[in-house]
Amino acid sequence: MLIDLQLHSTYSDGYLTPTELARFIAEQGVKIAALTDHNTVGGLDEFRQACRACKIKPITGVELYVKLRGRRINLLWFNFDDTDPELHKILRNSQIRRRNKARKALINLVKIGFKIKVEKILDKYTHYIPVNRMADEIWVLPANRAKIKRELENKNPTENEIIGEYFYNKKIGKLHESYVSIERILKLRRRIGGQLILNHPGKHNQLDKELLEKLKKMGIDGLEIFSPHHSVGSVMYAQFMANQLDFIATGGSDFHRHERGAVKIKNCYDYFKVDSKYLRRINEII
Repeated sequence: MLIDLQLHSTYSDGYLTPTELARFIAEQGVKIAALTDHNTVGGLDEFRQACRACKIKPITGVELYVKLRGRRINLLWFNFDDTDPELHKILRNSQIRRRNKARKALINLVKIGFKIKVEKILDKYTHYIPVNRMADEIWVLPANRAKIKRELENKNPTENEIIGEYFYNKKIGKLHESYVSIERILKLRRRIGGQLILNHPGKHNQLDKELLEKLKKMGIDGLEIFSPHHSVGSVMYAQFMANQLDFIATGGSDFHRHERGAVKIKNCYDYFKVDSKYLRRINEII
């Protein structure tokens, strides 16, 4: 059975609304899915309604940026009570901090000559403020586009190149995510339930045994095994560690958008799908 437990919508850094996303994955044959927007549950009600209309079982989800004693990791959280006031307070606080950091990043770009209406851009996003959409907003103005092409010496820079140069460049001012303490999340989980999963650990070299054992001891429930970010070697090792530590194994597409232009591969679904039969203990989530 095809499932997808990591999807992103316009409520964070995806390009499809929750409804459009549900319709798209239904066309791919997905039967169970989770919307896991970054640090927000704002799109869940729309996603659940759209999934049910498409004969897909929706799983409550969110992707969190968390800190573990100075180390930054990403967690997927499934099957929790998304109406809980304390959860909303934590998420809203992270969104406010993210907004302040995004404002500072945009002001830094104004200082080096970009034409940007800072508050107008920020006001378009009432939940998580995505760096990819901010880059899009800057690129759309001809004066900014000419400046970027000239400075990057590239007539057709990729989105990642633009983000890397202007948002993740220490000389200009690096835009950081808004992180939540993992201990606070674990404490809240004891009250509102659900499963916490370390997601795409192979993407950030987080498959070392010492870290995984520490997370297991703290109460993390599983590992995301299948991800487009993982090499075959990462998949195999993550599978091995899931078996060794009795972790739940999950998988997701981390879908954000359809690629533009004349390219053969338009999205990860052209080459990547997750079958639940390969994921140990997955029924505890789905």
